[in-house]
Amino acid sequence: MARRLWLIVTIAVGLFFSLIALLVVGTFSAAAGLAKNVVQVSLAKGAVPAAYQPIVQQWGNLCPALNPALLAAQLYQESGWNPLAHSGANADGIAQFIPGTWATHGVDGNHDGKADVWDPQDAIPSAASYDCELASYVKDVPGDNSDNMLAAYNAGAYAVIKYGGIPPYAETQNYVKVIRSLEKSFAAPVGRVAPSQQAAAAIYYAQQQLGKRYLWGGEGRADQGGRFDCSGLTQASYASVGISLPRVANDQWNAGPHPGRDQLLPGDLVFFAYDLTDPRSIHHVGIYVGGGYMIDAPHTGAVIRFDPIDSADYIGATRVTQDGAAALPVTGV
Repeated sequence: MARRLWLIVTIAVGLFFSLIALLVVGTFSAAAGLAKNVVQVSLAKGAVPAAYQPIVQQWGNLCPALNPALLAAQLYQESGWNPLAHSGANADGIAQFIPGTWATHGVDGNHDGKADVWDPQDAIPSAASYDCELASYVKDVPGDNSDNMLAAYNAGAYAVIKYGGIPPYAETQNYVKVIRSLEKSFAAPVGRVAPSQQAAAAIYYAQQQLGKRYLWGGEGRADQGGRFDCSGLTQASYASVGISLPRVANDQWNAGPHPGRDQLLPGDLVFFAYDLTDPRSIHHVGIYVGGGYMIDAPHTGAVIRFDPIDSADYIGATRVTQDGAAALPVTGV
């Protein structure tokens, strides 16, 4: 009898631990499945200058609230990738740290024994580290943790905690919107990029300019005889549908996501650069019309015309969006 009882207990204990093992395995399997469903954000080809792309990709994955495209959007908004930028608010470097914040949050990212605000190899890791520290401060605040992190970057973590989310400050709300909009222009598209609703009307405007002689600095004004240069033409084409683009071609690059060559649609802006690894070297822009052709204002002595886009200096394209254009920093003409 005792032996039978011992056998029953042994079998019961074995079944119990087998069940626990199955639950554990099932839990880890489910977690692995969830992990596989997490979308990993990569940088769009050519969106970030090659000198900074590896470090932005690396440090942009420092914490769940951050991603490489979001970090790139911040850096672009803060300095336009200028490592020597200095603002009127006494903010320095590519990440625009003020001295007090740098003193407490600057890190030696390249391990050369010195945390240097002017060195992107230190400043970019410092920006990511600071972002993630803020994200940890506001992790229990309702709403999107990335949005709250950005709000904390602009207004301070206390304000985000106090208001239970993005504070009711116009500057902070706009900052969050701008960075999240710019983020889309730095992220590699997942699937097909949504078409632009304004594209057809923008092309129609550009078509009306065919045959006009090129004018350096031309914006189509009456005193310029209605003539354009390349970025003046694309700016005016989208202005005709209520979208304001910057004046300079390389500033127009971040007005939306970047479709691949095989995903181009009429209305996309197509860009050409001296250095295909650096969007700051963009020197020409046109508006794509399909079939491998664009309308562009090529150069002095030429007229606005149809040109093929496939050339050695083609760097990529941008699908202009209202929010993307509105998010671009205001720069010089």
